Amino acid sequence: MTRQFAGRRPLGVLATTSLVLFAAPAVATTGYFSNGTSVESKGMAGSGVAIGTGVMGLTANPAMGTRYPDQAGACLSLFSPKRSTTITGMGTFDSDKEFFPVPCGGGNFRLENGSTLGVLMYGNGGMNTEYQTNFFGGGVIPGPLGVNLEQLFIQVNYATDLDNGLSLGFAPIIAAQRFSATGLAGFGGFSADATALSDNGDDWSFGAGAMVGAVINAGNGFTFGASYRSRIYMEPFEKYSGLFAEGGDFDIPATAKVGLSYTPQSNAAWTLTAEWERIFYSKVAALGNPFPTASPLGAADGPGFGWDDMDVIRIGAEYRASDKWTVRGGVSYNTMFTDSSQVTLNTLAPATPQWHATIGGTMRINDRREFHVSYSHAFDNSLSGVMALDGVTPISTQMSQDELSVAMTWKW
Repeated sequence: MTRQFAGRRPLGVLATTSLVLFAAPAVATTGYFSNGTSVESKGMAGSGVAIGTGVMGLTANPAMGTRYPDQAGACLSLFSPKRSTTITGMGTFDSDKEFFPVPCGGGNFRLENGSTLGVLMYGNGGMNTEYQTNFFGGGVIPGPLGVNLEQLFIQVNYATDLDNGLSLGFAPIIAAQRFSATGLAGFGGFSADATALSDNGDDWSFGAGAMVGAVINAGNGFTFGASYRSRIYMEPFEKYSGLFAEGGDFDIPATAKVGLSYTPQSNAAWTLTAEWERIFYSKVAALGNPFPTASPLGAADGPGFGWDDMDVIRIGAEYRASDKWTVRGGVSYNTMFTDSSQVTLNTLAPATPQWHATIGGTMRINDRREFHVSYSHAFDNSLSGVMALDGVTPISTQMSQDELSVAMTWKW
C-alpha cells in the first residue's frame, strides 16, 4: 500500500538533512527502540512517563512540558553493541562496527497562556549488522551481509496545566527512515521480486504520527503518568519492496506507557518510579509476520521478522544528594522479542537483550546550566534455533550492549 504525504518535498529535505546530522545506525535495546531518550531517563533504565527527566524527557510523555519551560538541551550517546552469529559447521561470525555516536537535542518555551511549546529532535536507535562473511550465500555470494536502519523523529510538543494537578500534552511527530540491505541474494527464491530484495543502496521513507500524554500529582508524594504514541505511518521502501511485507511497507509501531513515581514526605530527597511499556511490534507486518510463510517476501501477507509485542518493566530511583548533585539508577526487563523458530532472519537484527542496568547523575553548574551523564549495560542474551533455509543446521545469534551518554541543559 502506497501512502502519499502533502508537502513531501520540504519534509523530505528537512528530515534528510536532520537524519544525516542527528541519527546513526545502531541496534537499540528494547527491540529496536532506545531505552530512554534523555540522559536523565537513561540513568533510570528508560523511566520517564511519571517522573521528570528534563526537556528531552518529553519524548516519553509530552504532558511533562509545563515542568520544563524556557530551557534547551543537547545530548550525545556513544553506543556500543556487540553482535555475533554461530552456525554449526561454519563457525562464529562477529558483526563489525561496534561504536555509534547518537545525538539529540531540543528546546521548550512557555507561552503567554502558561502552556508550553517545544521542538525536539532525536533518533530511535534502529537496526544494524555488518558481517564480513555472508553465511547465507552458500559459499557463492561474497560478503558483506547485513542491514542498516536509521530513524529520526522531529516532535512538536504542546503541554498545558489543568485543575487539580493534571497536565495534558499533545505532540505531532514527523519521521524519516533510511534503510539498506546487503548480501541477501540467497533469499531470492523466497521473494516476490528478487531485484528489490538486496544491494540496492540507501532508500528513504517519510511519515507522520502523534503522541498524547497525561500526568497528575495525586498527593501524598504520588505522581501518575501515561502516554501513547500512535503507529507512525511511513511511505514504503520501494527499493526493498521484495524484502518487506506489503511491498516494502515498514511503519513504526505504536507504544503505550503507564507509570507511577513516589517522593516520600519524610525524605523528599528520594524519588522512586516504576513503569510499564508495551511496544506493538506484531501489528506491523514487516516485523510481526513469521518467516517463512506460504507467501513470498514482499507480498501483502509476506514474511517478516516474526516479532511479538514487547512488554518492558522499568524500576528507577533518583536521589538529590545536595543542591549541586543528583544521582540515579535503574533496572529494566523486556519480554523476548521472538522465539527460536525465527532465528534465521533475526541474525540481521539480533534484538536479544532483556535485562538492563543503569546509573547516572546530574551536576548543577549554576542556576542556568546542568551537566548530565549516564551509563547503561544490556546483558548478553542469545536466541537459538535451526536455519530456515534448510530446516536442519543449528544457528544462534547473540548481543550485549554498552552506552555512555552525556548532556547539557540551559535555562533562561
